[in-house]
Amino acid sequence: MSAPDEETALLGLAPVAPDRSVAYGPHPDQVLDLYGSWGADAGPLVVLLHGGFWRAAYDRRHLSPLAAELAGRGVPVALAEYRRVGAGGGAPQTFEDVAAAVGAAVAEAGRAHRGVVLVGHSAGGHLALLTAARSESPATRVLAVSPVADLALAHELDLSDGAVAGLLGGDGPGFAERLAAADPLRHPPAGTTVTILHGTADPDVPPELSRRYADAFPDATDLHELPGVGHYAPVTPGTAACRELLARVGTRGRSSVA
Repeated sequence: MSAPDEETALLGLAPVAPDRSVAYGPHPDQVLDLYGSWGADAGPLVVLLHGGFWRAAYDRRHLSPLAAELAGRGVPVALAEYRRVGAGGGAPQTFEDVAAAVGAAVAEAGRAHRGVVLVGHSAGGHLALLTAARSESPATRVLAVSPVADLALAHELDLSDGAVAGLLGGDGPGFAERLAAADPLRHPPAGTTVTILHGTADPDVPPELSRRYADAFPDATDLHELPGVGHYAPVTPGTAACRELLARVGTRGRSSVA
């Protein structure tokens, strides 16, 4: 499947409505969509962070089929929305929202889970890696999928037409300091196991970003490259790449998607 076909396949899936939603703040984008069973026999709590280069044009709905697929395999899933660039987000609001969303998901689950797994795709992978660097983070594992793991290189490559500068409020005075503060490559995981899945044919976020992160933190990072896979297949239920993701999360049962 080519890169454009991967995007079409994911975005062509019908959104799956959550079982319920809860707000973690007053802004309309400060919300968690909850999927699956949140009872005493729940597996690891999965907090799912979507991508879209941190921009308001992209919301959580395209990952709702993945959230439902994970939930169908026996784990509680919180699909997080957060303020994004163009709608009250950017640094630091986006980062504050992710921390608050993870905390709210853990509080919602109470004791009915076995560990907290952050699963982030693309820009959501960047946010998951930043969360993994917080000593107070409740995450026990992070699975970053095609993540923007090296923010400085992403800016140098001008990924998505200046997305990094947009996230950080423009490439002006103080930009170097803001970039360093938000770059996962400058902040090692704080006692959290990190797994990265990245397709070797990803045209949107080059796999070199993940390789550099793994080289920087070899003792804490497990990098798995997916030969010939692009940007979207790992989060598209029914693909071989997505089955790899499901296995890494630690779900049980068979896929509900053919």
